[in-house]
Amino acid sequence: MSSQQTAILGAGVMGETLLSGLVRAGRRVDHLLVGEKRVERARELEERYGVAVVTNVEAAAKADTLALVVKPQDMGDLLDEIAGVLRPGQLVVSLAAGITTAFIESRVPDGVAVVRVMPNTPALVDEGMSAISPGSHCDDAQLAEAESLMASVGKVLRIPERQQDAVTAISGSGPAYIFFVVESMIEAGVHLGLPRTTASELVIQTLVGSGKMLRETGTHPTVLREQVTSPGGTTASALRELEIHKVRAAFLAAMEAARDRSRELAQGS
Repeated sequence: MSSQQTAILGAGVMGETLLSGLVRAGRRVDHLLVGEKRVERARELEERYGVAVVTNVEAAAKADTLALVVKPQDMGDLLDEIAGVLRPGQLVVSLAAGITTAFIESRVPDGVAVVRVMPNTPALVDEGMSAISPGSHCDDAQLAEAESLMASVGKVLRIPERQQDAVTAISGSGPAYIFFVVESMIEAGVHLGLPRTTASELVIQTLVGSGKMLRETGTHPTVLREQVTSPGGTTASALRELEIHKVRAAFLAAMEAARDRSRELAQGS
């Protein structure tokens, strides 16, 4: 377990999710700092987790590792605020979509290591999927520290940074696609005459069970789908309609749009 001082700058939903995950994973609260300007929010976090909540500049000056958990459009201002107190050897871990390691490196002193992370919201229940990529000054120990941070809220995968826009489209935005499908299936259940509570329970448990089958059996999804699809049966009829309406192509187009938007965010930064 790391004994370094870690600061989380940005105490929104994902920032608090990371904080709570680190506490549950056994990080000592006296090794954690939170940067937060809002007085009421700071008091809430101090009471809930027992951590010290300070200004961004104070947190950046004290910490060995900084997790920047802000919106992409706010990253530049945050870096301008803290750059003056950063020092070589520190590790900056960015959780902002579309923000490249090169952009951050250009705004911080030489020798500050940078890791880019694309998390997702299932981190709220310790089932997150985070993809991490090192910048040009990041060594193996610093990359391992970033991996340890994100492992507190789920699974971590190391990838080349050039793949981050695709990851954003798949796992970063992915929970929204899943929730959209679940919402649509529940509405279909209501349309078919089921009470909404019944439809919700049927769909959610089907989703949970299907996900568990994928993870625990290691069987390819095509094989699992074929196991449910009897020739001429109800599932085959349903899947035919999905193919007629080009659902597979729509998913590809949607994820291409998400990837392109991630690229735009990087260029805008």
